[in-house]
Amino acid sequence: MKTIRIGSGAGYSGDRIEPAVELAQKGGIDYLVFECLAERTIAIAQRARLADPEAGHDPLLEARMRAVLGLCHEKGIRIISNMGAANPQAAARKVLLIAQELNISGLRVAAVSGDEVLGDLLDGDYPIQETGAPARTMRDVLISANAYIGAEPIVEALARGADVVITGRVADPSLFLAPQIHEFGWAPDDWDRLGKGTLVGHLLECAGQVTGGYFADPGVKDVPGLARLGFPIGEVSEDGSAVITKVPGSGGRVCEATLKEQILYEVHDPRAYLTPDVTADFSGVTVRGIGPDRVAVCGATGRARPETLKASVGFVDGYIGEGQISYAGPAALARGQLAAEIVRERFEIIGLKARELRFDLIGVNAILGDTFSAPAAPAEVRLRVAGRTATMAEAKRIGAEVETLYTNGPASGGGAVQSARQIVAMLSALIPRARVSPRVDIFTSEDL
Repeated sequence: MKTIRIGSGAGYSGDRIEPAVELAQKGGIDYLVFECLAERTIAIAQRARLADPEAGHDPLLEARMRAVLGLCHEKGIRIISNMGAANPQAAARKVLLIAQELNISGLRVAAVSGDEVLGDLLDGDYPIQETGAPARTMRDVLISANAYIGAEPIVEALARGADVVITGRVADPSLFLAPQIHEFGWAPDDWDRLGKGTLVGHLLECAGQVTGGYFADPGVKDVPGLARLGFPIGEVSEDGSAVITKVPGSGGRVCEATLKEQILYEVHDPRAYLTPDVTADFSGVTVRGIGPDRVAVCGATGRARPETLKASVGFVDGYIGEGQISYAGPAALARGQLAAEIVRERFEIIGLKARELRFDLIGVNAILGDTFSAPAAPAEVRLRVAGRTATMAEAKRIGAEVETLYTNGPASGGGAVQSARQIVAMLSALIPRARVSPRVDIFTSEDL
């Protein structure tokens, strides 16, 4: 029975690059997949593209491609990634320019686009899932809207001979499902196999999470070699069964427990994991260790895919202003508490207009609040004051007031920093599948 090996080269935009190089060098893989597009990433990228027509793709695209493109071309490894973000065509051209500099000839790079649906949302009557209000009522603050498309256009790109496939918003497991469909010839309505392939994608999509990174908890769940954590490989057979492993000798751990935790990650209903390709059912999945860092997984099934696609909707939700300052030594906690009281009173004096304010003593109550008892006498604390405002000017006043604590008391504050930034927030909407038309463009050196 035919088997392919798929390596996961990244689990988010800023992930390490060395594990992907290790996969290309030593993993014996057929495909290297980089999943780099978080919820807010594409909205931020869309703003970058509006400022520069050749921008709007992942900022680490160039570094990743320079690191692996030569190796992958030499070994016949095909690359798939959503690093195109808001501008897959520009990203594809960038990959070809890098190939040209590396003296790689004959490369075919596919750009998958068509996920942008902002115009449809503004013209239609599609409700925001979180509020029920029509998306068009947010016209003044919307930045982007991108539908999660599935594996189909990536499969088309592979069938057209693409060595590298660069996409925009594609559902994370679909990036990994596409090479399985292409290699095994699975039908678009073979729901059980698509469910099995989606499970593989779900296990691989977060890279180092399944090899022990997010699993590690010292003294409870120890994982060796985290500083050089190896990223996962899926060995997938034609019937959809798979083994999850990693490069021998790399750091990390692949065991039944790491797989079980990843299977549960971000799955609201294991009987109905909705993707653009299939409604996957993970409720009957079993995992079984079959050797060192080798775990077999099977039992996923599937049924018909949803008739709607989720759209990730980015919008401007005001501004955040922030200031921080540290206190150490005797009575550090008391001085930090006094500093917070001073800033709170200063906001009243200057008439700060803020929709929301936080006063945190990091290490004391910044995460758990007052639910748990704070240390009796910590040797150091760091005050963080943050607020949400309607304007940038108002946001800047927050950090400025924290910085004035330097000379206006309490004693011995240090390391003050301040910042202000626009908030890009996310909502979601559902759009009929028929309204979304993915497009595949193949670029070669002749297009430069």
